[in-house]
Amino acid sequence: MSNRIINFNAGPAVLPLDVLQAAQEELLNFNNTGMSILEISHRSKPYEEVNHEAEANMKELLGLGDEYRVLFLQGGASTQFAMIPLNFLTPGQTADYILTGVWSEKALKEAKLIGQTHIAGSTAEGKYRRTPQQEEIQLSDKPAYVHITSNNTIYGTQWKELPSFGPVPLFADMSSDILCRPFDASKFSLIYAGAQKNLGPSGVTAVIIRKELTENSPKTIPTMLRYDTHASTDSLYNTPPTFAVYLLNLVLRWIKAQGGLTAMEARNVTKAKLIYDAIDSSNGFYRGHADKDSRSLMNVTFRLPNEELEKIFAAESVAAGMSGLKGHRSVGGLRASIYNAMPVAGCQTLSEFMKEFCRKHG
Repeated sequence: MSNRIINFNAGPAVLPLDVLQAAQEELLNFNNTGMSILEISHRSKPYEEVNHEAEANMKELLGLGDEYRVLFLQGGASTQFAMIPLNFLTPGQTADYILTGVWSEKALKEAKLIGQTHIAGSTAEGKYRRTPQQEEIQLSDKPAYVHITSNNTIYGTQWKELPSFGPVPLFADMSSDILCRPFDASKFSLIYAGAQKNLGPSGVTAVIIRKELTENSPKTIPTMLRYDTHASTDSLYNTPPTFAVYLLNLVLRWIKAQGGLTAMEARNVTKAKLIYDAIDSSNGFYRGHADKDSRSLMNVTFRLPNEELEKIFAAESVAAGMSGLKGHRSVGGLRASIYNAMPVAGCQTLSEFMKEFCRKHG
């Protein structure tokens, strides 16, 4: 569509055009109900079918079976920061956190309010330019769980090899890179992801959790903050974000139609390479924040020689039909978020723009 810009925003982020058009086509009459998906009851059979299909599609893409549930909750990943320790950090235990950026720090901060915590690894000293090596990680004695953040939107780093800790439950915030590549999801006891980056619109958080973890939530915490509440009611204990779940399911259908996670990875590698090559070929004009062996496929962060040039770059990119390239307010610089829905052509356009900008100002 000629009137759509190239959307590099970090979240809420670009959605597949096919998904938006499918939603548009049936917005007034969903599944021949005579009502919009925005209007139907979450207790109705048509919505329950959406809910069940979304869970099935997520598990299919991740290669998971009946030993897992997929919950669709509200409150974003930030609520999961608190729900996890409330449910699983019992007195006398320690929760281990590996720090790789702002969001892992926020998760740790919430856990500290609940119980004892331990920093099992951190790359803060190097300004989060990389993810830790497995041998750098030192767990506490008998941790309740280990928590990681798989991709870091602000610093542009991503775990290339996801860690493993044997029988210790591994939890992950995958808000910004879930379904961007194949991985062994069965090594995780719990994965959560705010949808607004790589899964759908804002308003819903997907939680992929082993069934055994949903069976014994403490009865001393609020009902809405217990995983067993939502697992036992198929995420329908309260009124769910129905439209967001509906769109999330359309995105899952779209990923399947593209060829699944293997196809997503190939496409994402191609996109990222276009931009990283523009950085690496600029003779230092562009400086990537992340170390090369920790570079993210989803968020490319970089700086220019000075802030004035960065302002000019941001302004001229908007004039060239691109949006969202200004870096996070906490670190500055520039950032291109290139989630699954970003077309290869969008990254090609940015790469060419970067090369021309370097030629003019370098």
